[in-house]
Amino acid sequence: MIILAIETSCDETAIALAKCQKSRFRILSNIISSQIKIHQKWGGVVPTLAKREHQKNLVPVLKRALKKAGMLVKVKDKSRAQKKKFEKFKEILTREEHLYKKLEKFLANYKKPKINSIAITIGPGLEPALWVGINFARALSYYWQLPIISVNHIEGHIFANFIREEIKIQKKDIFPAICLSVAGGHTQLILIESIGKYASRDILPSVEYKLLGETRDDAAGECFDKVAKILGLGYPGGPAIAELARRWKSEARNLLDSKRTPRRVAFEIKLPRPMIYTKDYDFSFSGLKTAVLYKVKDKRPKERKDKNFIRAMCVEVQQAIIDVLIKKTLKAAKHYKVKTILLSGGVAANKELRKQLKEKIQQEIPSTGYLMPDNQFCTDNAAMIARAACSHRKAGERKNWKGIKANANLKI
Repeated sequence: MIILAIETSCDETAIALAKCQKSRFRILSNIISSQIKIHQKWGGVVPTLAKREHQKNLVPVLKRALKKAGMLVKVKDKSRAQKKKFEKFKEILTREEHLYKKLEKFLANYKKPKINSIAITIGPGLEPALWVGINFARALSYYWQLPIISVNHIEGHIFANFIREEIKIQKKDIFPAICLSVAGGHTQLILIESIGKYASRDILPSVEYKLLGETRDDAAGECFDKVAKILGLGYPGGPAIAELARRWKSEARNLLDSKRTPRRVAFEIKLPRPMIYTKDYDFSFSGLKTAVLYKVKDKRPKERKDKNFIRAMCVEVQQAIIDVLIKKTLKAAKHYKVKTILLSGGVAANKELRKQLKEKIQQEIPSTGYLMPDNQFCTDNAAMIARAACSHRKAGERKNWKGIKANANLKI
C-alpha cells in the first residue's frame, strides 16, 4: 500500500510518499518547503501568510515528491472526461483560487500516480493553514477517486518515533508508554496503552491515549520564541537560544581548562522552574517568560546587549524548561510504571533536552526504554503523517472526501 501524505498545520508545506506493508514502513519521498524566512520579519507565524504560501507551494512540492518517488509521469492525450471532472474540482477549491489554477494545470498534464490512499492532517494547528491542505487533499481524492485518511497532527509527532524500519511498534515490550510531546503550539504528557485503534468513523482515537497533562498557557516552544524576542534573537527562538547556550558552555569550559580567571566567567542568573513540584502533570511557561523580561528590564541598556549576559540567559532559560519537562515526565513514568518513554514534537530536536532526558532515564529508571525521533522528523513533516496513517489505514479511511474538516483545537 502506498500513501500520499499532506501536512500544512502551520508554516511547513510538506508532502511525503510512503509504502507500508504489515509492520514495515518505507519512505519513498519526503519533501518540505519551509516558510521560516517569510515569517522571521514578523517575529512569528502569521496565519494569513502561511495560508498564502501553502497555496503557492503545494503543487510544486507535490511534483517534487512524486518525481523523487519515481511516480511523476506525463499524460499523452487529454480526454473530455477530464474536463468534466474539473467542474466539480473547481467547486471544491472555490476558496483556493490560486491553488486551483496550479492544480488544474498539473492534473491535466500528469497521470494519476500508483497510490492507494491520501493522508491529511486535520488538526490541531492554524485553521487557515489546515484548510488549504484539506481542500487540496479533497480535490485530489475526488479527481483520483482515492480514500482519505484523517490524521491528528500530535499523533503524527508520536509516530515519528516509529518511522525507522527496525522499530516494530507491535512489540508488547514498548507499551504502556509515556510520550512527552513538546512543540511551539503544545506541551503535553500522554499515556499510551497501545497504538492502532480509532473510534468508529471518527478521527478521535479510542482510550488507548490518555492526556495526563498539558500547558496551561505558553507551550515550551512558544516560551523559547517569546524569550528570544525579548533578547533580540529573532524567530524561531528555540534554535537560536540552543546555539547561544551551547557556545556559552563551550567557552566557559575552555576558560576553565586553560586555568585562566576571566573578569566575568558567567552572569549569576537564576530563573524559576514553574510548576516543577506540583502534584499534577500540567505545565506553565508564561511565568518563566515574564521572569526573563523583568531580569532584562533590571539591567542597564548597555548590559542588556552584552553578549555574555544574553548567552548566560539562554543557558538558564533552556535549562529551566528542560528541568520542568524532565521532572514531570519521569514522575509520570514512575507513577504509571511504563515500559517506554517517547519524545516528540519540534522541541524534541533540542540536543540538551535529548541528552539530559536520556541520562536521567538511565540514572533513575534504567529498566525503562526510551525512543526519540531522528532530528529530521522532529519538526513538522509529512513522513510522520504517513506513518500514523499507515497504522490506521483500515479504521481511519473515509471514502467520502466531503466529510473531512479542519479542527484547529483537535485533542489527542
